[in-house]
Amino acid sequence: HRTPEMVEDFATNARANGIKVIIAGAGGAAHLPGVVAAFTTIPVIGVPCRSSISIDGWDSILSILQMPPGIPVATVGLDGALNAGILAAQILATDNEDIHSKVHSYKENLKQKIVKANKDLASHEYHFRVQ
Repeated sequence: HRTPEMVEDFATNARANGIKVIIAGAGGAAHLPGVVAAFTTIPVIGVPCRSSISIDGWDSILSILQMPPGIPVATVGLDGALNAGILAAQILATDNEDIHSKVHSYKENLKQKIVKANKDLASHEYHFRVQ
């Protein structure tokens, strides 16, 4: 809202500058991801953010989700910058084996944490009493 010319310049030149995916976070009315998507053909990931002017983040979520046909914005959860980064890495990994390997390792590590947590839980004996 405050620097539309700068946003247009960034988005229209992103591909020429070697950018392959853009993550745009925004709170409140959350127009930034959609405006960026309107000016580029590369993938845009929108991150709805809580802010001092937002309605508990719902305005941001709905603004980013409800884009018109032809101007898609991939949307992650509220304050979901981590998932936005992972999604961006997965997009980049489609033609970059190094990134693919790192994303694969990251996800395997997540899997192993869950397997370990399940084993730890199984080792505890719980007694439930129905009254």
